[in-house]
Amino acid sequence: MLDIRGGGDMVLTLLHIIGSLGLFLLGMKIMSDGIQKTAGHRMHAVLNFMTKNRFTSVLTGFSITGLIQSSSATTVMAVSFVNAGLLSLIQASGVIMGANIGTTVTGWIVAIFGFKFNISAISLPVIGIGLPFYFVKRFRKESIGEILMGFGILFLGLSMLKDSVPDIRNNPEVLAFLTQYTWKGISSFWLFVSVGTVLTVIVQSSSAAMAITLTLAYLGWIDFQTAAAIVLGENIGTTITAYLASLNANTNAKRASRVHTLFNVLGVVWMMFFFRLFIRFIDFIVPGDIEGQDGITSHLAMFHTMFNIINTALFIGFIKQLAFLATKLVKPGKLESLTEYDFPYIATSLQDTPELNILKAEVELKKMFQIVEDMFSAFLTVFDNPKKKMKNEVEQLKEMEEITDRMQEAISLYLVQCSNENLTESSAQNVTAMIRIVDELESIGDSCYNLILLTQRKYDKKIKFSPEAIEALKPYKAAVMEFLKFNQSKLNTPFSDEDLRNAYNLEKKIDTFRDSLKRLSRKRLKGGAQVKAELLYLDILKHIEHIGDFSLNISKALRMIG
Repeated sequence: MLDIRGGGDMVLTLLHIIGSLGLFLLGMKIMSDGIQKTAGHRMHAVLNFMTKNRFTSVLTGFSITGLIQSSSATTVMAVSFVNAGLLSLIQASGVIMGANIGTTVTGWIVAIFGFKFNISAISLPVIGIGLPFYFVKRFRKESIGEILMGFGILFLGLSMLKDSVPDIRNNPEVLAFLTQYTWKGISSFWLFVSVGTVLTVIVQSSSAAMAITLTLAYLGWIDFQTAAAIVLGENIGTTITAYLASLNANTNAKRASRVHTLFNVLGVVWMMFFFRLFIRFIDFIVPGDIEGQDGITSHLAMFHTMFNIINTALFIGFIKQLAFLATKLVKPGKLESLTEYDFPYIATSLQDTPELNILKAEVELKKMFQIVEDMFSAFLTVFDNPKKKMKNEVEQLKEMEEITDRMQEAISLYLVQCSNENLTESSAQNVTAMIRIVDELESIGDSCYNLILLTQRKYDKKIKFSPEAIEALKPYKAAVMEFLKFNQSKLNTPFSDEDLRNAYNLEKKIDTFRDSLKRLSRKRLKGGAQVKAELLYLDILKHIEHIGDFSLNISKALRMIG
């Protein structure tokens, strides 16, 4: 064991600790990536439970966090979904509460396997087993290899961390020094809560901070009360990632991140009054010595779990009140222009992985789908109501067209950044398909805007179409709207060969209508119809047909998404 009293030895010991922590964090990152790649398709199914009620929202948060081993990633995703309008503030609050419970699983894994067993003895064999899965592409099991290798590296790092931190029991003079700061009532409580908060912000992972706390407690550097207060602080520190993710989001997303902070901070506040009683309760239900080396880690893991379960049980009935308080804290800003749009790629090392970022990109795609569908609906409304003043509608469509331009640029850049990460072959293909979809949606937005301009010219120049021409357009426009809705409904569901055949049939139907309408237009011209009217009519046919072509391209891209 290194002598911590020597200056050079202290520096070397510190470097050993930092290196061991780095190895632990690397293992956690690799394992988390592997789990998310393996469970990516399951997350879609789990997310479907979000919209039912507050209890299923809690279950969703718990399940996703249990799958991906990161509460911060789950809460960031919840904030993103609120920003997209897919989750209400109340539903997101339940997901956040469930994520807090889910993150306690990591503490149990570390407490049981990292300290109860000589896990370092099997770390290298586990890495060896995972190696061929990762490097032999023929197996197509790279994600399984990542899970095994990450698991091995994580516990190898934990073992080295445990060995690098000197056992304070062999240095009683340091222990005597530390006791001066260990526990001085409420002031010490908030001091160590602050330590836990800062520690989590620094390492960007409450799970990693928990592992450090467990190690320090196991080696006697801190007693159970101190460790428990640090764990409470880690619950506050983990809210920073969702807060950062909400900075460029809308008002509701900001409120969702504040609910996360309020929930965790208020939990620590009530715990302050029952702290000693709660510690006695944990000691009663967990066997072993609460301060002994063999018992302190399991006591801490149980403290972490019970705190989050009880905190959720207390506040689940007050979700509306938490949401109301968050609403009061985050006032609506000045009315923002519709054209303001930002979709930054937030990379926070441990907390965000490409698989989750692709899910968030799908949310933005759904928003873009809805915008172009609304644009086409607005064109239909204006076209079918010639007596209605339409200055506002034209301005609105202009703004919507500008936002589709911005969305194309921002989402495409985001997806390119996703593609630079370590993706599975399937996910890389999905990213390519999504970039194509974004491009086609932007083209649909341009066509819709051109249609509204053509309609405006028709009314400004007092150009009249014959009643027969207007009537003949109805099934043509309806077929295009059907195609738009068809693609939107298939965005988050598997796109089968049968769906692709349906897409081709829809495009063929649109082309058939176009050809028929062109023939009728030529017939009207021969019969002496107004040339300007028929040329304008043909322009409208052309842009509507383009929407059908772009929609078929979207269907082809959707078929590529696995």
